[in-house]
Amino acid sequence: MALDKNELAQLVAGDIPDGAYVNLGIGQPTSIARYLSPESGVILHTENGMLGMGEVVPAERADWDLTNAGKQPVTELPGAAYFHHADSFSMMRGGHLDVCVMGAFQVSAGGDLANWHTGAADAIPAVGGAMDLAAGAKQVWVMMTLFTKSGEPKLVPACTYPLTGKACVTRVYTEVATFHITPEGVRVTATYGIGIEELATRLDMPLLA
Repeated sequence: MALDKNELAQLVAGDIPDGAYVNLGIGQPTSIARYLSPESGVILHTENGMLGMGEVVPAERADWDLTNAGKQPVTELPGAAYFHHADSFSMMRGGHLDVCVMGAFQVSAGGDLANWHTGAADAIPAVGGAMDLAAGAKQVWVMMTLFTKSGEPKLVPACTYPLTGKACVTRVYTEVATFHITPEGVRVTATYGIGIEELATRLDMPLLA
């Protein structure tokens, strides 16, 4: 069976190295936080100026002085620190984050990332700090659905939407398969509810097993 959103978040959380400094992008990646155990030592960063961020909480538990970059209320963990927005971006741009996990409209077979604009005339651009993360994080992982609502693949030979970053994505996590973007090509590391042969027919690119 395909993974649901919670199962996918749990999968990504399990792959994050212990002790890593990590930024979770707006949207689906924020759910990863609830599956990180305290023993892992993973420290979450949010671009609006916090290290040691916890999970998103419901409104009745909210302290609205504590939010993530998507303006959702979050908890603070022991040892949490706060700092100026400019210092936060220095961390992002300076290579101090081990992993960032972002959503995407498209990822190319070469690791290009498009996640800020569809190019549509009526679309609202929303790049935020995504370009800084794409350029500065040591590893860029994408968490997304593999296909659009109309069935078009979002893992593509070349992005047709405006790029956020070039050759930056190293892993792609989706509900039906996970992929590593390597110099040799796109490697399928696992499938969920779909065979690799069927997957290959729906993606317009060679797949490495």
